[in-house]
Amino acid sequence: MPQSTTPTPDAAEAARIARRDRFHYLFVDHAVLRYLWHNFHEIAPGVYRSNHPNHARFAKYKAMGIKTILNLRGEPKAPHHRYEKASCKELGLTLVSTSMWARKAAPRAALLTLLDHFKTIEKPFVMHCKSGADRAGIASAFYLLAEEGADIATARRMLSFRYLHIKASATGVLDHTLDMFEARQAQGAIGLRDWIANEYDPEVVTQSWKAKRGKS
Repeated sequence: MPQSTTPTPDAAEAARIARRDRFHYLFVDHAVLRYLWHNFHEIAPGVYRSNHPNHARFAKYKAMGIKTILNLRGEPKAPHHRYEKASCKELGLTLVSTSMWARKAAPRAALLTLLDHFKTIEKPFVMHCKSGADRAGIASAFYLLAEEGADIATARRMLSFRYLHIKASATGVLDHTLDMFEARQAQGAIGLRDWIANEYDPEVVTQSWKAKRGKS
């Protein structure tokens, strides 16, 4: 007698979850927009920035010789992160995850962790957020300042409309963070790490940004 092809309840539920996750990834996380638009750029030798890659792009990066993926979106219990972990495991890419913020000044500990990753991460590497515009932009700026000895003007280019960063929006707080570091440097030489570790205060940055925009 032929065996029934009706899926078991467990298999049916697994298929339902897979469909839900795929829908969330494509349309809620906007992965469908990233199939053709990659926002991929080399910012320093062996260091790249991009929006959130899909599996085919991870495979392409592996073929390019890239060894590490620096995920700036944290480790949420969301389909995009599960897919990324699976892709990196399958391809033999090292995945390093940390959290950055686009619309508020990041906590001091998060920025110090980011700088630590820059010191230890294996190159070549790609850093990415969701769109590659804001979190990838400020992280790229910090990389150039901390690891390449770039000046503020050079670092500031990482936050530009070229990467679809819009300074006039709420993400302008990232530009303001660089403004405050530049103002501190004008008072006397100080490195980025020392400034973040000893003087940076996200609440001060936030309130200064709100005052600049005329908001309480």
